[in-house]
Amino acid sequence: MLVVTRLRTPSSDAAAESELRAGLLQALDILAAKPGWVGGDVGRNVDDPTLWVLTTRWENVGSYRRALGSYEGKMHIQPLMVHALDEPSAYEVVEEGTDLNQAHPRSIG
Repeated sequence: MLVVTRLRTPSSDAAAESELRAGLLQALDILAAKPGWVGGDVGRNVDDPTLWVLTTRWENVGSYRRALGSYEGKMHIQPLMVHALDEPSAYEVVEEGTDLNQAHPRSIG
């Protein structure tokens, strides 16, 4: 699975940019140590330097959710999400010959 989380810093705030950059790099290190990790990157938009991205790849959605729910995830990663854009972030990887997820309710009742 692929996770794309876009984040925005306050415009022209060098201190906030530096803090977010350091936080995202630390988040990448924390996540890389978790079971199910495949890879990831931190990036900054070339046209809008206030826009950042944290992309990660996981063996499955459960691995990703457990990593975020870990002690380190709650303490160091979730506070960064105050800067995250409110949009879906988890994607299934599309490969030839695989069935795609079907849209249906995830709970019963």
